[in-house]
Amino acid sequence: MRNSRLPEPPGPKGPQSQDDPLEHAVWRLRSRACWEDAAALLAPRAARDPRAARKRTAVLIERCLFTGEGWAAAEDALRSAEALAAGDEDRGAAACERGYLAYAATLLGVHDRADEARSALGRAAALLAPGSPRRPLLNFRRGLIAQHLSDNPSDATAAFQRAHDGASAHGHRLLLSFTWRHLAALAEHDGRLAEARHGYAQSLGLREELGYLVGIAPALVSLAGVLAEPAEADRLRREARRLMRLLGGVPSWLEEQLGAAEGATVNRRR
Repeated sequence: MRNSRLPEPPGPKGPQSQDDPLEHAVWRLRSRACWEDAAALLAPRAARDPRAARKRTAVLIERCLFTGEGWAAAEDALRSAEALAAGDEDRGAAACERGYLAYAATLLGVHDRADEARSALGRAAALLAPGSPRRPLLNFRRGLIAQHLSDNPSDATAAFQRAHDGASAHGHRLLLSFTWRHLAALAEHDGRLAEARHGYAQSLGLREELGYLVGIAPALVSLAGVLAEPAEADRLRREARRLMRLLGGVPSWLEEQLGAAEGATVNRRR
C-alpha cells in the first residue's frame, strides 16, 4: 500500500509549544501542505540554530514525499544542518535526516540510495544516546527501510513497535499516528483486519486531534480499505477526495490509489 509509506514529519509531538509563535506558525503551514512557506519562516533561525536547521530540512523532505518535488532544496537544507551540527546528539539527528532523505529518493525512484540510507541511519544509531528522545523517530525510519527497501516484515514490525513504545513514553503524538498506521498496514498484509482497523482508526484520530490536515486524507483511505461496510468506506473516500482538493491535490500519489479502490468497488457491485 503506497500511502502507508508516508514520512514522519518534523516535530514528533505535533504542534510545538504554543508559547513560540514561530513554532506555531510553522506547524499550521506544514499541516496545510504549505512546506515552502514553513521553510521560509524557519530560514533565519536555521542559519544559526542546529535544531531549526534540522526542522527546516525535515519540512522540505516531507514536501518531497508528499509531492515528489523539491529534492535539491531538501539536499541543500540538509547540508546546512550537517554543517551546524555540534556534538553527538546534533550529528546523530542530522544523520537520521540524511538517512531519511536517501530512503525517500530510493522509495520514489529518484535515485537508488538504499545503501546510503542504511549507513546514515546506522551512524545515527551509534551517535544518539540510548535515552535520546530522537530514538523513537530513528527506530521508525529503520522500520521503513526494513519494510519497503529490505522486504523484511519481521524486522519492520520490531522496529515499528520500538518506535511506538518510545513515542508513547516521550509523548510524541504525531509519531504515534505513524507507528499506529504502519503497524496497521502490516496487520492488514497478514489478514488481521480487526487489528488493522483499530490501528488505522487510532492513527486517524490522532491526526484529527492534532490538526495534521495533510495526513488525514491518506488515513481515511487506509481505514476505508479495511472496513466491512461499503457505504461507510465510500463516505471516507469521498471525504479524502474533498480534503485533497482543498490542499491542491496533495498527496500527489493518493489519486491513483483512490481510483483503484473505487474501481474495485464498482466491479464488486456488478
